[in-house]
Amino acid sequence: MPTVHFTANLASQTAAPVCQVDGATVREALNAVFTQHPTLRSYVLDDQGAVRQHVVVFIDGTAITDRQRLADAVLPNSEIFVMQALSGG
Repeated sequence: MPTVHFTANLASQTAAPVCQVDGATVREALNAVFTQHPTLRSYVLDDQGAVRQHVVVFIDGTAITDRQRLADAVLPNSEIFVMQALSGG
């Protein structure tokens, strides 16, 4: 089962525990987390279901390429990290 981690910043806004979930894509894994913790959805995804502009999702250390459909493949032992991107100067 993939493991989904959220940064402390997201966890400070809402419940964001480490979760082991089923899923073969980022979308499936995140939807499984959002089923357990629905308030997280609005912090991670926009109203179109895409990753928010200032959020970055990594699978096993590599940033996802499909921020719209979240179709990047996830292996059973993958680690998914969801964090807020830094911006500014």
